[in-house]
Amino acid sequence: MRYKIDKGKGPAYLQLYRQLRDDIIDGAYQFGARLPSKRSLSDDSGTSTVTVEHTYALLCDEGYVEAREKSGYFVVFRSVDGFAAPTERRAASNNPPPSSERPAFPFSVMAKTLRAVLTDRGEAVLERSPNAGRDELREALRLYLARNRGIRVEKEQIVIGAGAEYLYGLIIELLGRGRVYGIESPSYEKIERVYMAAEAKCVYLPLAHDGIDSKALSATAADVLHTTPYRSFPSGVTASASKRHEYIRWAEAGERFIIEDDFESEFAVFRKPEDTLYSLSKKGNVIYLNTFSKTISPSLRIGYAVMPKRLADVFYEKLGFYSCTVSTYEQLVLAALIENGDFERHINRVRRELRSRLKTKK
Repeated sequence: MRYKIDKGKGPAYLQLYRQLRDDIIDGAYQFGARLPSKRSLSDDSGTSTVTVEHTYALLCDEGYVEAREKSGYFVVFRSVDGFAAPTERRAASNNPPPSSERPAFPFSVMAKTLRAVLTDRGEAVLERSPNAGRDELREALRLYLARNRGIRVEKEQIVIGAGAEYLYGLIIELLGRGRVYGIESPSYEKIERVYMAAEAKCVYLPLAHDGIDSKALSATAADVLHTTPYRSFPSGVTASASKRHEYIRWAEAGERFIIEDDFESEFAVFRKPEDTLYSLSKKGNVIYLNTFSKTISPSLRIGYAVMPKRLADVFYEKLGFYSCTVSTYEQLVLAALIENGDFERHINRVRRELRSRLKTKK
């Protein structure tokens, strides 16, 4: 068997996905190549055709392959020395609906957790938070990121702040106002306004159907790229697998950095375990950013930045004096939601409902 499944290493479809993905990236399956049929791959891997279907759906969702009616699955990922050539427009059938149409985080669960933290922690909720955030929350996030995003870091690399806009400002101070920041066009309005308020120079990089236009990226004077690879707002564009690798090559071509704004990615219809830009980077030049405004509630103003090791010490030296802008109570509540599994159960419940809706539409 070319593809082997180890029962002790997690879901079979994820193991099969990783093996196929690595073969595609390494060139075992070139651009345009047809992948084995579902039946053939099922026999070769010793898995069911349902497992193979889930694997191929995930590869399609990530942009490594595309399904062609009555023809099979074909590789659309390009790994080249330069920049990715444009591929055919991928259907957006797997995009989730607007957040207003998704199941809300259960109020009963939140209320129970709020009460439990008050009861269990008592006056500790009134303590001042360490500047980078409570250890309980940073450790919970460290484990969550390793389980779900393929990001393996130390808790000291995680910095807690009151929402994305606040963290944008910290990152500008960390990297420096003298740099040129490239932002997607169009992009979330507040991103541009934060950079303007900080008097940082911005350039605008037009979005194509699969991410930032390759010619614009290769020609830009920017040395920092601020990108939302999953469902950039307001365009809804998701960067393909080829494009994400292109971003990494761009950053590694010089002393450049990427700010990866992973907003809303938890609600990808199919699980995306490892293809964050942070996990793809080998040179430690990606800063990962996420919040809980969509996954839990916009009133929970908690975001976090994950620094590469090479920047963590620099951050504490330059900006470690800043007080944490999130209360201890809120941090302990969020840590409890992650630790007891309520947060991930909610994410999985939403995904199941979204998948069900897609099947109904088909």
